[in-house]
Amino acid sequence: MTITWTNDMTPSTRFWDKISDKYAASPIKDQGAYEKTLARTVEHLGPTDDVLELGCGTGSTALLLAGNVSSYLATDFAPGMIRIADDKLAAATEENKVPAGLRFAVADAFSEAVDNGKGYDAILGFNFLHLVENPEDLLARVHGLLKPGGLFISKTVCLGDKAWLFVPMIKVMQLFGKAPFVRSYTFAAVEDMIGSAGFDIIETGTYPEPRSRFVVARKI
Repeated sequence: MTITWTNDMTPSTRFWDKISDKYAASPIKDQGAYEKTLARTVEHLGPTDDVLELGCGTGSTALLLAGNVSSYLATDFAPGMIRIADDKLAAATEENKVPAGLRFAVADAFSEAVDNGKGYDAILGFNFLHLVENPEDLLARVHGLLKPGGLFISKTVCLGDKAWLFVPMIKVMQLFGKAPFVRSYTFAAVEDMIGSAGFDIIETGTYPEPRSRFVVARKI
């Protein structure tokens, strides 16, 4: 089942929608780091959990994780990404490999479609926070959507001390619609921002080295 959400596309939405097919065809750059991220995430999930994933892309991670929980709503603001995710879900249905409770939706964290009325045990955002234009508002919304003691599990690309090298190039590419909005963070900046939003960080890791920071944070 797909929940649809219509909005006026921002430049970032248009970018991700346009490249959805290319994104889906791209191989995972570091399979070991990806599997480590999945393994550490599963350690924090339980069979009765209600889970929301933000920025799910084409749904590959959702299809792998949803079988570990009770319900799993995977969202992305780019319709093209969810179109491909739905195709994957349909293929899994034909093979009788559909995780129970998995749904995809064209939505973002601020959409009414993600408000389930009871809160989530975990909210996931992989390779996500550095692409968010309003991270403080986003984290406040995540905090509000979580049940007491719920978890925000994220992985963030941190350009940090290499920002001087990447940022000028990214800005030029953005002028021509060849790059999305991107923020440059250090590990400490990401962790401080999450902590300031009302979370207690209980686990960190770097998968892959040296720039992808994995953080598990509990709502205080």
